[in-house]
Amino acid sequence: MEKVSISHDKSSPIVVGLDIGTTKICAIVGRRSKDNTVEILGIGKAESAGVTRGVVSNIDKTVQGITQAIEIAASQSNVEIRVVNVGIAGQHIKSLQHRGLITRRDLNREINRKDIEKLIEDMYNLVMPPGEEIIHVLPQEFTVDNEPGIKDPIGMAGVRLEANFHIISGQVTAVKNIVKCVTKANLESHDLILEPLASSEAVLTDEEKEAGVVLVDVGGGTTDLAIFHEGIIRHTAVIPFGGNSVTEDIREGCSVMRNIAEMLKTRFGSALAEENKDNEIVCVPGLRGRESKEISVKNLAYVIQARMEEIIEHVYYEIKTSGYEKKMIGGIV
Repeated sequence: MEKVSISHDKSSPIVVGLDIGTTKICAIVGRRSKDNTVEILGIGKAESAGVTRGVVSNIDKTVQGITQAIEIAASQSNVEIRVVNVGIAGQHIKSLQHRGLITRRDLNREINRKDIEKLIEDMYNLVMPPGEEIIHVLPQEFTVDNEPGIKDPIGMAGVRLEANFHIISGQVTAVKNIVKCVTKANLESHDLILEPLASSEAVLTDEEKEAGVVLVDVGGGTTDLAIFHEGIIRHTAVIPFGGNSVTEDIREGCSVMRNIAEMLKTRFGSALAEENKDNEIVCVPGLRGRESKEISVKNLAYVIQARMEEIIEHVYYEIKTSGYEKKMIGGIV
């Protein structure tokens, strides 16, 4: 059977997503259908050994992981993968609010897409702190001739067009290293997408975004957060703690090897210590024939609970600082 080749053409029905995570690298191939849904054709996963807290720390190991994941996904889907949409996260990600405006000269012409693109383009030209670049500019709501709260001004008449924007920025070096890894794996990066935004597109409904909802994605190296209200992205954050932080706590707290700590977390771990019995014990083998070690399941849970409480406190802090704490009808997903 002949392999299908894909290009960066937006009309191409086949799209590829590449998630370069701290614990694993995942490639997914999907086909866009006419009713705007995506049929999954293939998934490839590989261990991620060159990424720390969402940021590339070893180019060669990351390239190796990308290549493995892409090969598996290409084999499953029978698609020759050349172009990918890459997710970006990491503790270097920042977000800010900004307001822009343009004064239109042609009064006989309705507001069109070009006017909005001009506003967005102006935001990309904002002066950022040294070493940072803008990744996304997301319009929130528009004001036309001092009439606020307009979600879509296209087709309206007006002279003064203003907009509130949610701007997401990241470190230039971190972004370049991701692109470099993708290029070294003989792929072309079509787009960089902030991972909490990509996750929200996958798991949140329009109704939830309208009601007000917090998306929390606890990954290996980071915890990603996105807040939506009235269908608009209001706040994003990347918290530099995740599942790997829990594993490290177990490794230090129980004095075991990292692979044993990961096994204890996944097989016997709990975030609520009170739900475990005092007499539950796990016996782990000693190193190279040394005496085995007994670990209390309740103590293990206390270690996990402490870190998970810290992560949730960070999440709550971000929700409070966003100003939307009392408006989240949809709660946390």
